[in-house]
Amino acid sequence: MASTAGEARSTGIGALKARGDSYVHRLLCTAENWLEMEREQLPLWLPILLGAGIAFWFILPLQSMWVAVILAGGALVTAGLCLGWKRRIGLALILGGLALAGGCALAWTRSHMVAAPVIARPVVVDVSGTVEKAERLVSRGNWRLTIATQPSVDVPPRIRISVPLDDLDAMPPEGASIRLRARLMPPPPPAVPGGYDFRRQAWFLGLGAVGKAIGPVTIEGADDAPSLRQRLSAHIAAQLPARESGIAAALATGDQGGIGEEDQEAMRASGLAHLLSVSGLHISAVVAAAFLLSMRLLALSPRLALAWPLLTISAGIAALTGVAYTLLTGSEVPTIRSCIAAILVLIGMVLGREAMTLRLVATGALVVLLLWPESLVGASFQLSFAAITAIVALHESRWVRQFLARREEGWSRRFARGLAGLLLTGLVVEIALVPIALFHFHKSGLYGALANLVAIPLTTFVIMPAEALALLADAIGAGAPFWWVVDKAIAALLWLAHLVAAQPGSVAMLPSVPVAAYGLMITGGLWVMLWRTRPRLLGLVPLTAGAVMALTAPTPDLIITDDGRHLAVRDDAGRLAILRPKSGDFVRQILAERSAYAGELDDLDVARHADCTPDACVIPLQRGGRTWTVLATRSRHMIDWRDLMALCRKADIIVSERLLPRACIGRWLTIDPRMLRQTGGLAIALNPPKIETVRSAADDHPWMAVRADLPQYRRSNPAKRP
Repeated sequence: MASTAGEARSTGIGALKARGDSYVHRLLCTAENWLEMEREQLPLWLPILLGAGIAFWFILPLQSMWVAVILAGGALVTAGLCLGWKRRIGLALILGGLALAGGCALAWTRSHMVAAPVIARPVVVDVSGTVEKAERLVSRGNWRLTIATQPSVDVPPRIRISVPLDDLDAMPPEGASIRLRARLMPPPPPAVPGGYDFRRQAWFLGLGAVGKAIGPVTIEGADDAPSLRQRLSAHIAAQLPARESGIAAALATGDQGGIGEEDQEAMRASGLAHLLSVSGLHISAVVAAAFLLSMRLLALSPRLALAWPLLTISAGIAALTGVAYTLLTGSEVPTIRSCIAAILVLIGMVLGREAMTLRLVATGALVVLLLWPESLVGASFQLSFAAITAIVALHESRWVRQFLARREEGWSRRFARGLAGLLLTGLVVEIALVPIALFHFHKSGLYGALANLVAIPLTTFVIMPAEALALLADAIGAGAPFWWVVDKAIAALLWLAHLVAAQPGSVAMLPSVPVAAYGLMITGGLWVMLWRTRPRLLGLVPLTAGAVMALTAPTPDLIITDDGRHLAVRDDAGRLAILRPKSGDFVRQILAERSAYAGELDDLDVARHADCTPDACVIPLQRGGRTWTVLATRSRHMIDWRDLMALCRKADIIVSERLLPRACIGRWLTIDPRMLRQTGGLAIALNPPKIETVRSAADDHPWMAVRADLPQYRRSNPAKRP
């Protein structure tokens, strides 16, 4: 009997094992068949997995986590080898694992390759060096100079200085020697959670300090000829009114410094800001114009047309023109990646391939990520590649191809079909860009598709050609008619931007998009765009889940900057009030954007229920069925001990830029310099209670730790130092 029971048990286990093996086998066969049907799309995921590895390195704070990502990539490679590299699923796992691990290792390596000394604390020093880059920022009223400093124990090798416009008569030429006295500080972190992280960008730019000039600025070598870019910007400024010349210079040279703040904000709110940065649209227009023009001119000669490969020659001329335009506009990463993509298109045309495909987009992304992995976390990279991927994926889809295919029909129907295609393309691009804009800027234009329907043709077929003709005609003094066209066309573009931006509900705002929600939306969007078969619809699940997470994220009731000086409070009616009435426009802007608040910020002095004196404010807030009492100091004047202690005992949350007595403790939270040094800026929601911080408790990213290469500065005169 025992033997019979043992045999039965053995048979049962064997049956279960066989059933499990059969299920796994069927699952692998299903995946193999699906990947076989999608074999043309598989290479598109190589740059995405490389980007995922890079993203994990930037998001995860600890080295142990980075090692875990690399090991996870190695595990995928091992699983692929076990399944066999000749099977499509095995090869996909091997290449995907290598890309994931390689992306994390690449970003890690790159962060050490660009490492440069960073100052530890603010300091006033004498600076001498060479101007690497000079930019005029009209909206801020200063010049922004990137300076390669002379070897010194006091100043990092590369710094960025702001100089008031009135202190310099003209833009310093690149390569000029400069001497000045400046107040330097370490590159600042985000002032509030979700803000722009300039400190991270400065690390990869090699900037060891930023600051402002104090006193006179001496330029030596200013008589040398300025760069072609500077001369071109100055020439454009001399031909057009101030507002229009700023836009024209941005289109020709990439210099956006001449654009006023109001025009910049209108272009952003109307969804037209992409026209101001030289990227895909501008490179495409220049390269296409050079290709068509050279092709037409060369074809005028029958001998050349019959004996020479005009397609290849024209493609070469267009490629050289694109490279020259990239160099002229400052060789920024977005322009370089657009130039790479344009050259790949030209190569595809020469080889007889389709000019624009998702594989071409993937190749461009792969090249950029291998050279500049840090560009992945920038809004520019994400916006440009999301837009072009959405456009190409839409036009590669079967039903759009059928809808836009040429057919025998009247001109009115053909025009209407083309117009519908343009509107559909703009709408899809706007939808693709909404999560990215909300994540980085906390707002997104809603009418951008309609605005771009007019603005893109106006820019591509009127403004840029007219400006090019004006610059060429100026060589013989005949550019005035073309400059008139440029002036009127840019004025129309600005009118359109301000009109769209002024419409009710023109901007959608969101206080924050959690990283997890953003990752789900990006993953779901890519899944929908890149696959061809029915399982692509599964991407709607993470896309919807991420959108729901973003929309339901709590709106902060209190926002405190990293220095503790500035506090924004959302009152019971939803209005936003600020602690210090004399806070500047920049502080008000970042607090309003982070709060998704479109109106003007009130002062707490006039806010309902707030009780303020010149030294402190007490603000009661009704949240979650209870009253929260917030105490915020706003001066460094001495407050009577008994009055301060009485206020402290009643406060649930205390916010102060100065150190408080240890007996002054909020019943829930005390925010003072001791805490802010650990957390950075804060965003606090009260129902339910939740705290967001700029810094986590531990972070191993290199820009989070001050480099020790430079000595600890003293505030004495540099000449008296031993």
